[in-house]
Amino acid sequence: MFKRMDEIAIEIPDVEKPDPNAAAAIQELLGGKFGEMSTLNNYLYQSFNFRSKSKLKPFYDLVMSITAEELGHVELVSHGINKCLRGSTAYKEPDDTPLGSAKDARLSYHFLAGAQGAMPFDSMGNPWTGANVFNSGNLVEDLLHNFFLECGARTHKMKVYEMTDHPAARAVVGFLLVRGGVHVVAYAKALEIATGVNVTKLVPVPSLSNKAFNEARKYEEKGVHTKLYTWSDSDFNAIDQIWKGTHPEDGLPLEVIQGAPKGFPIPEAPALDEEFAPGISAEDFKEIAKRLKMAGNIND
Repeated sequence: MFKRMDEIAIEIPDVEKPDPNAAAAIQELLGGKFGEMSTLNNYLYQSFNFRSKSKLKPFYDLVMSITAEELGHVELVSHGINKCLRGSTAYKEPDDTPLGSAKDARLSYHFLAGAQGAMPFDSMGNPWTGANVFNSGNLVEDLLHNFFLECGARTHKMKVYEMTDHPAARAVVGFLLVRGGVHVVAYAKALEIATGVNVTKLVPVPSLSNKAFNEARKYEEKGVHTKLYTWSDSDFNAIDQIWKGTHPEDGLPLEVIQGAPKGFPIPEAPALDEEFAPGISAEDFKEIAKRLKMAGNIND
């Protein structure tokens, strides 16, 4: 089961700088082959289908805990996309073409299929597919795939970071570079324990430190890259048999933390009348409030 909080992993800067094309680029980090939906669903199905979990509990716990974090990453990237789209259009009468600017955006689907919000597709508008999920059932093969997947995801994050200077985009990508780096090292350490091969000697891939990115460096200075969370109040604590020792890049001690990190309030999305969202007028709000009061036997 999963426990959900009304929070996101970091506070995303609230700036009046609409950039639909930046949002299109970030979509690759959501619905691309190496995006967060792919990492989430790879680990999700590997956790569902894990064999001999009692004998291989540290590896099972690792995949389970990272799965939970990836759910939060899908959520975070989606809100980053929403922040980049915010303010792209403004309300006008229909004959004044309020969505006219959308036809020049790389992904008009943000405006046509939703209300300027994140969608489950890549930067070119291709829908995410379950064909991106790999689950061989072989522990070493799956761990090796996960290591490669996280390295590929890191490459894409670095490229998207270099594509846009939008504060919301860079804040999200910078944080994900750090947390994705944790997963790279975690799978490398798991492979070392499973096979005896020191895969950590390969990192970082690509060979550029996260410290080269301002929005990533500030988290590494706080030691965020050394912490692995169980995302459970009491389960999955055997990951400390894998996540131990020191970080291969800077030698800082690694730490397992039971539970989840403290998050930040999910930003509220304003109404978009030109997109008919949420489509509830001031009068409608009054009627809804009245019906809710009647249903709850609440008197003024």
